[in-house]
Amino acid sequence: MNAIEYKKIAGRVACHDFEAEGHADRMAAAKKPKPKPKPRQARRTLLRMPELQYTRRRGMSDWFERARKCIPGGVNSPVRAYRGMGIDPVFLARAEGPYVWDHDDKRYVDYVMSYGPHILGHRHPAIDEALAEAIRGGTSFGAPTRQEVLFAEEICEAVDSVEMVRLVNSGTEAVMSALRLVRAATGRDRIIKFEGCYHGHADGFLVRAGSGALTHGNPDSPGVPAATAELTTIAKYNDLESVRKIFADQGDPIAAVFVEPIAGNIGLVEARAGFLQGLRDLCDQNGALLCFDEVMTGFRVALGGAQQLYGVKPDLTTLGKIIGGGLPVGAYGGRRDLMEQISPLGPVYQAGTLSGNPLAVAAGRAALAEIKKPGFYDELEKTSARIAEALLSAASKVSCPLVLNRVGAMFCPYFAEQGTEINNFDDVLGTDRERHQRFFVSLIKEGVMPAPSPFEAWFASAAHDDEAIEHTHRAAQKAFKAALDAN
Repeated sequence: MNAIEYKKIAGRVACHDFEAEGHADRMAAAKKPKPKPKPRQARRTLLRMPELQYTRRRGMSDWFERARKCIPGGVNSPVRAYRGMGIDPVFLARAEGPYVWDHDDKRYVDYVMSYGPHILGHRHPAIDEALAEAIRGGTSFGAPTRQEVLFAEEICEAVDSVEMVRLVNSGTEAVMSALRLVRAATGRDRIIKFEGCYHGHADGFLVRAGSGALTHGNPDSPGVPAATAELTTIAKYNDLESVRKIFADQGDPIAAVFVEPIAGNIGLVEARAGFLQGLRDLCDQNGALLCFDEVMTGFRVALGGAQQLYGVKPDLTTLGKIIGGGLPVGAYGGRRDLMEQISPLGPVYQAGTLSGNPLAVAAGRAALAEIKKPGFYDELEKTSARIAEALLSAASKVSCPLVLNRVGAMFCPYFAEQGTEINNFDDVLGTDRERHQRFFVSLIKEGVMPAPSPFEAWFASAAHDDEAIEHTHRAAQKAFKAALDAN
């Protein structure tokens, strides 16, 4: 299916934790002057508001307080804390199909989908069966298995640019390893990344832009050495001229350009026509490598990822999420001459005790077998389009201004006037995040669970059926009305 077939539906529908989870919020805060600290009483007042007290009334606050005594912030990934949403996080107990349930047995239509992996829905029978079979043979060996060879062959067959692939345990690990490889292969240290694109929490990627689009990186987290961050140069997403200027002005040669071909960590922003091909051309002209971070988009927007959708071939690709069928996994792969530089074949060292473990491989192979079936992506596109239409319809019924960007089974609603172009991080910052907060709280109350951040994409799955979509439409109509009500 080509990009035009995926691209638009009604209105302006342009198209983790992040795994960035909270990273975009920090970037947003860094762009505006720091406000004076609010008195503690202001926070208490917010939490007394009836709808913002929702999860506290459900008895989850006790568990959150307990968690905060032994886990930093009470969570094992920042976005899960619901900071900025005004309510305590919902603690989940189980999941199936398009739904998750909390410990009070309240059901929610899930659009987090573990930040993308569950393209088949939760607990798909094929994955359950594959895991049950695999666990009987053992959970981890620290030795090669035939299954990981078959898995690697299937990834290489599906993603045209991937001639060899190395399995790892997370998207962060995949991108971190790709970074080491591009530096070794080119003999250069400096890279380009884009404001708002998240590539995991490795030091070289935790940087933000300064006042201009063309700045050297500044550390975006304590503990990141300035010398490390300085090797990352920030460009503006969808602004090819900003990249061209970096190549022209940069004293040090560039090793690689890292980019999300569809930016899924500032909501959802699609690459403009010609942007990705322009990056390909600039890299070729300057002896740099092009790396697509397809941890989110790989096997989601098309079997061959965004690179298949747009017809642009990177030198290296990083993958995760869907290829693990819901288990921890990551991978990086690309041109054979590059991948042959990885140890033990070459000098670039990378290793992992649990890489290619039997459980993740079994789940991943089962997931890939399902999504490769004829017609899978056609049906998924129809489902995602119906969900987007339901949200647009609900907003229209209560006259709530909304822009919805979507590519395939990824989408994001923004509170902005219809016709507003949302093409980069600055555009996202111009949307109404206070309305988003009220919208989110109301959706949770009504039994719909999106990501707890305006900077996160929503994910559709093949399991989202008529009942789930109709419930979403009813809940969204109430939530859009609540979003408009500042009182």
